[in-house]
Amino acid sequence: MKIGGLIKFTLIDYPGHVAAVVFTQGCNFRCRYCHNPELVYPHLLQESMPKEDVMSFLRRRQGSLEGLVITGGEPTLQSGLIDFMTEVKALGYKIKLDTNGTKPEVIEAVLEKKLVDFIAMDLKAPLEKYSQITGVEFDPKIIQKSMDLIISSGLPYEFRTTYDKEVLTDSDIMAISDSINGKNYRVQECLPVAKEKAALKVMHEEL
Repeated sequence: MKIGGLIKFTLIDYPGHVAAVVFTQGCNFRCRYCHNPELVYPHLLQESMPKEDVMSFLRRRQGSLEGLVITGGEPTLQSGLIDFMTEVKALGYKIKLDTNGTKPEVIEAVLEKKLVDFIAMDLKAPLEKYSQITGVEFDPKIIQKSMDLIISSGLPYEFRTTYDKEVLTDSDIMAISDSINGKNYRVQECLPVAKEKAALKVMHEEL
């Protein structure tokens, strides 16, 4: 596990639960509005936080914290994710997983092993516009498979879209909503500061 940071207390990241947040390093998308470029672009990655430091913290907070949010970056890229989630569950924590849906096989595995209690997935765009938004060539059928797994899981879930009005339209948002029957869907504002920050990181990476 490559862990880029830890928030020790949050009331907003895991609905209905007092939780901590772990940020993993690395992502396979290059979204122009990314608000965590220091977790995405290899030249910005800091030294990883030892997993045992996180586990030690979670052991100390048993009984006061209820859950752990695993976000990124993109957590499902981590080869040690399932082992990490298994250790966290053994301590009695509920786990919320944030994902971009590009590794449905990992989503399927954590569902089968009952390692996750809530899943939040970013829907970047209507499937036909995915490459335009994410900055990489990508088979949108993979995203659809992850969506289907999450919807049929029986677990609490949320889909969300960052609405960048320079590349998405109201019709795009409606199309995304329609693809999931408008259920458990949240649209969040694209913050200009985050977009400018991400753009600068992309320029630096290309130089």
